[in-house]
Amino acid sequence: MAKKTKQVFAYGSGRLTKEFLTYTKKLTGKIKPKMCFLPTASGDDQGYIEQWNQICQELQVEPSVLKVWINSNEQKRSWEEVILPMDAIVVGGGNTLNMLAIWKAQGITELLHKAYENGTVMSGGSAGSLCWFNAGTTDSRPQEYSIVECLGFLKYSHCPHYHSEASRIPLYHENIGSGKLTEGYACDDRSGVHFMNGKCVGAVSLDTTSHSYFVGLKEGKVVEEQLQVELLPPIE
Repeated sequence: MAKKTKQVFAYGSGRLTKEFLTYTKKLTGKIKPKMCFLPTASGDDQGYIEQWNQICQELQVEPSVLKVWINSNEQKRSWEEVILPMDAIVVGGGNTLNMLAIWKAQGITELLHKAYENGTVMSGGSAGSLCWFNAGTTDSRPQEYSIVECLGFLKYSHCPHYHSEASRIPLYHENIGSGKLTEGYACDDRSGVHFMNGKCVGAVSLDTTSHSYFVGLKEGKVVEEQLQVELLPPIE
């Protein structure tokens, strides 16, 4: 049996956009893919879910939502029945630490890994991008940004909101320089990075001022490399 291509599309902001969802759809290679939204990090925020459903109506996809704030009387399908048939998973923004803890407690983590290995495209922004990497900094705890260990589908660290939040860049560079984080990828809110089988194969942006970056060490110093981006056309 041929090995499935493993794909991740990670972008900086958790805001849902037609352009990034269309790009995710394209990565599935399906005309009408099954795409599931996981709003766990926002506590299954209903407004977020409504925005997802509204956008998907215009994109020719089969949308679904995996809610974790449920009860057994209403939720008749297992997590496995929801996740494994999907062509793409889209994870929303919010509290990364809480999201990962809930996924682990519910057995969702293992199912996401199985889906990834089976070729389901994994995507998302903010918490929804950070989760696929080995670690990064998060605002999920009180008082200050702290390091969170993530799923490790990608063997790099990650920083979303790279230029939109002032403390992100110096903290990310400091943590890589000290060895607390591995080298990794950073994304502005309106830019994203595409990975295939664990390797970066391209970057995209919604405008000419938003970029993605590789941040690593060279001769003991932190260096930042701006990636060449493909500009995605706006979708009305």
